[in-house]
Amino acid sequence: RDFYIWRKPAPDGGPPNDYRSHFGGSGWAYDAASGEYYLHQFSVRQPDLNWENPRVQEEIHAMMNRWLDKGIGGFRMDVIDLIGKEVDRQIMANGKHLHVLLRQMNEATFGPRDSLTVGEAWSATPEDALLYSDPERRELSMVFQFEHIKQTWDEKAGKWRSRPFELPRFKAVIDKWQTALADRGWNSLFWSNHDLPRAVSKFGNDGEFREVSAKMLATALHCLRGTPYIYQGEEIGMTNVRYSTIEEYRDIESLNFYRELIAGGLTHDEMMTGIYANGRDNARTPMQWDDSPNGGFTTGMPWLGVNPNYREINVAQALAEPDSFLWHYQKLVALRKQYPILVYGD
Repeated sequence: RDFYIWRKPAPDGGPPNDYRSHFGGSGWAYDAASGEYYLHQFSVRQPDLNWENPRVQEEIHAMMNRWLDKGIGGFRMDVIDLIGKEVDRQIMANGKHLHVLLRQMNEATFGPRDSLTVGEAWSATPEDALLYSDPERRELSMVFQFEHIKQTWDEKAGKWRSRPFELPRFKAVIDKWQTALADRGWNSLFWSNHDLPRAVSKFGNDGEFREVSAKMLATALHCLRGTPYIYQGEEIGMTNVRYSTIEEYRDIESLNFYRELIAGGLTHDEMMTGIYANGRDNARTPMQWDDSPNGGFTTGMPWLGVNPNYREINVAQALAEPDSFLWHYQKLVALRKQYPILVYGD
């Protein structure tokens, strides 16, 4: 029980405070058996670990070492900026114990080994990234930061209402991060991941200019200082999906906010526009291997429906075209291996 974070109800019997989950609703769930609430920053089925408990740290370190002993190359650490939280002050990101915990983890697990570590840190600034990734501090190899991603989010409504893409503003953010980590620390380079829309749909043109804009994005990414990450499907130019009904979606975040924001006055069409643009299921449709049913992903029923454009956009088609995105990505990877200046800059 003490592996998790528990609090007594407020005087009125409700949650201990007004902290809200990232997936909508209260961040506290009531447990009838104990008469107390447990903290969940995300799903109610994901109670937050109590990192102030030394036994939690020991168990996490032991688990990491078991995997390292099996020969894995490193770890991607989900929302790592939240482990040092100060719950009663509602300081969830960048809590005072965060970097102490990371240095202890480094020393006890991956630090003495040849491992790569990248931490997801939505709150990270360039100054924070230096704390995480400066080799002398012995924390992580790098972090995923999201300032460039949020450039198209509305300042009040967030991801559910897009604002126009402004190239000068976007370039300024990229330049800021490249400059800040030019001499110390390290950048992770990415346009998309499992939580984000498809790169060519968000930053390019997934219609008439899909091919040239996807190649442009790939080239820009691989010519920056840092470590590029290619999300599955990005290398063949997979696009966002537009299911016709909300019932076809599976992402808990999209479904929860659909109910919550419509109850608050947003229309169905407004919410669907936000989901089409930034919903997480855009990145989670089955990989499109060929033009057979379900894109060759399965002969059964996939958890999430395949994007209908799989007949035109798939791996088999990309392999058959000498000038496809897939071959373009392979050339870019080879160029980075051949010319270190593309990796480290000048």
